[in-house]
Amino acid sequence: MKRTSGAISAAVLGTLVAAALAGCSGPVTMDPAPDANNPECASVIVNVPERLAGLVPRETDAQSTKAWGDPTSVRLRCGVPVPAPTAEFPCITVDGVDWLRDAADEPVTVFTTYGRDPAVQVIIDGAVVGGEPVLTGLAGAVSQVPAERECVDVTDVR
Repeated sequence: MKRTSGAISAAVLGTLVAAALAGCSGPVTMDPAPDANNPECASVIVNVPERLAGLVPRETDAQSTKAWGDPTSVRLRCGVPVPAPTAEFPCITVDGVDWLRDAADEPVTVFTTYGRDPAVQVIIDGAVVGGEPVLTGLAGAVSQVPAERECVDVTDVR
């Protein structure tokens, strides 16, 4: 009888340890953006959705940041440098928000708002989740920062 209860105790202990370790993934380590303390960032952060594109929220360790997915597949930082007009990155508009798309490290893509100060950066692992549902989900929060400029197509410049 002693061996059976010992085996059960070991199995229960192993399950408890595994469960405890699974819940101890800790916060996602991120660097705050240079202008993370901008009051507009607070408006963005409090308006981001709890779940994003079906991904669970993650705790982060830096001001004006958010993350989603396990493993982390979306990271947001508010207060990144405001990008100047550029032809280097394509500009796309999703639900009224203009984004510069840097796909140099695909499947990871970096999107940075264009025409808003402070700027918001979203890093998306495209192997896990698509960019459009993420950017659509963030449009309401990012729209808390008023647009001062908008993207133009080369055909619009005359």
